[in-house]
Amino acid sequence: MTSLSGSARSVRSADTLTRDALTVLQPGFTGTTAPDWLRRRLGEGLAAVGLFGRNVHDPEQLAALTRQLRRERDDVLVAIDEEGGDVTRLEVRGGSSFPGNHALGAVDDTALTRQVARELGRRLAGCGINLNWAPSADVNSNPANPVIGVRSFGADPHLVARHTAAYVEGLQSAGVAACTKHFPGHGDTAVDSHHDLPRITADLATLQDRELVPFRAAVAAGTRAVMSAHILLPALDGDRPATLSPAALHGLLRAPATEGGLGFDGLIVTDGMEMQAISAIYGIEHGSVLAIAAGADAICVGGGLADEATVLRLRDALVRAVRTGELPEERLADAAARVRALARWTRGAGAGEGAAPALGIGLTAARRALRITTGDRPYEPLTTPAYVAAFTPLANIAVGDETPWGVAAELSCLVPGTATATYPATAPTGTGSQVDGLLTAAGDRRIVAVVRDVHRHPWMADTLRALLAARPDTAVVEMGVPQSAPQGALHIATHGAARVCGQAAAEALTTRTPPGAG
Repeated sequence: MTSLSGSARSVRSADTLTRDALTVLQPGFTGTTAPDWLRRRLGEGLAAVGLFGRNVHDPEQLAALTRQLRRERDDVLVAIDEEGGDVTRLEVRGGSSFPGNHALGAVDDTALTRQVARELGRRLAGCGINLNWAPSADVNSNPANPVIGVRSFGADPHLVARHTAAYVEGLQSAGVAACTKHFPGHGDTAVDSHHDLPRITADLATLQDRELVPFRAAVAAGTRAVMSAHILLPALDGDRPATLSPAALHGLLRAPATEGGLGFDGLIVTDGMEMQAISAIYGIEHGSVLAIAAGADAICVGGGLADEATVLRLRDALVRAVRTGELPEERLADAAARVRALARWTRGAGAGEGAAPALGIGLTAARRALRITTGDRPYEPLTTPAYVAAFTPLANIAVGDETPWGVAAELSCLVPGTATATYPATAPTGTGSQVDGLLTAAGDRRIVAVVRDVHRHPWMADTLRALLAARPDTAVVEMGVPQSAPQGALHIATHGAARVCGQAAAEALTTRTPPGAG
């Protein structure tokens, strides 16, 4: 047998290294069809693509897009950030057909959570998506959290754990890999890592008893992937956020239970590397190298950076890091192998086989999640056109501002002629003038005030208080975390702002005996 020459071996090694570097990337792109550069890179080793709302028009278009990708590489991982509830990409322009985690946690029926996740997975698989960056396993222990909130099942670690496990099982029963996030837990932060680096000061015992409980449940349930969080936890690593920390990824997530770890052997995916908690401090190239070196296997990038130049910059940074010794070649090869292993699992799992459709399960769950409190006076259901005042805070980046929310559209279907207006935090004339304007616009119509996390927004609480003083017959719909005490003639907590949550609330507003009223 003729041996390869030294130059041939180096070329082969360089080609393998380049392919491995491409394999660990999960980039995004713009448009509703695959651009030429993306198809070309799939042929060169790129193994995964991330989809966002900008890539989705309708299910038929999405299925055509994923078929286009698989013509270039039949085992490509097609990922999406589809949590249901407030964070939806499948239904980014109309609102989700599924309530989010907080609503499911409020019901606290793991069979229902499993069924919702299975139906969501069935729809994803039907569109050709085989990796979902969900569920969120964060324990929402900090009511001031600006980025998790209703994306969490709740504040009780054990409730979050049982529903995280049920969600993983339901999603994966439809042939879609779950990516449980945001390890080791983003719930106790008051800072959004899209904007800055959050710091959690809890000690290791607290992390073990609170944050890590749902992740242990997810691992036990067989989650195929885990997403790291860009958060600094001095109890684990005082210098680097979890995404870049060997202590967090290798020493905690990978370590066996006998050593206090979680014993996870699947794919570790980073949260978006373009987020400010990483990019503003480390840069995405150096940050990506540090993440792979720390134990991550896949680099999520593309929420805001979605072009070929970004892919090439990251590929070249990883190759260069191997050649300079900053990144062990074996670590990169292991990461790439784990990506390919997940791709093999998705091919063997089947696209939704055995997952019978449950088309109305989202609305059923949203109705069950309502918590309704009546005021001092008997509530009279809406039978004539109402005025819906939506008190609207700034949307966080994870949710985005493309997705509509509220009850006005659904209520208008039940009570034609209903009008609505938005009242944002930036109203220049102050609470008094804002309420005066609202009352003038409403006239003699009944008012429905729609709020979102009123406990986090003093301006919203003040405006609502002034409105209720003037019009005590106002009904209040809280579509965020219902942390504040119920107010109004009727108070409806939906535990999320999905379209079906709005539909369920609208039904309750027009029903003489709303379900769950007390």
